[in-house]
Amino acid sequence: MTYTLFYAPGTASLCVHWMLIELGVDFRAEAVDLEGGAQKSADYLRLNPQGRVPTLAIDGEAYGESAALLMLLSERHPEHGFAPAPGSTDRARWLELMVYLANNLSPPFRDWFYAGKDGAPEGAAHVQALAKAKVEAVWTRLDELLTDGRPYLLGEKVTTADFLATMLMRWSRNMERPATSWPRLAGYVQRMRARPAFLELCRREGLTEWLNP
Repeated sequence: MTYTLFYAPGTASLCVHWMLIELGVDFRAEAVDLEGGAQKSADYLRLNPQGRVPTLAIDGEAYGESAALLMLLSERHPEHGFAPAPGSTDRARWLELMVYLANNLSPPFRDWFYAGKDGAPEGAAHVQALAKAKVEAVWTRLDELLTDGRPYLLGEKVTTADFLATMLMRWSRNMERPATSWPRLAGYVQRMRARPAFLELCRREGLTEWLNP
């Protein structure tokens, strides 16, 4: 099998890049120059008609959507245990959480970052206020998941949900109340950022902020 990841540092491709490193598989990483508009080129649009990252080419077939790619990789490499076994109660909770994160964080973050571009600039402040409230509601729910002392979102083991959630928490770092403002999430983030694969990810993508002290 061959993997080629089309990515841009710090974007929605981060969690997929991270998981590929965690898996220890051979893959090629191709940076997409978003500032230069490479995502709108005819060649890239043939791979990803939405013109977004990530795109993961698997044996020559291109696929998108971060959450879906994490789930796909977990099924292709079940020996790593990044998804609970099919048919288990934990599997149902994992599916629920993956969809919850994708549905309830990605859209409001889009609104937060592009409020003045996707809509009327004069309404940007109201769009951002609503997005902020939605994002913070998710942090509250995730913080509550950790009240029983579990180290990760679904229990004792890291799953794809942790890679996705940590990436999204990173996006909140410059907000008034970043995810790390919630007490249990602060410790959770420290654990995730301490993983060797996360440190290697940051090295490869040239990310120097949001690291553990």
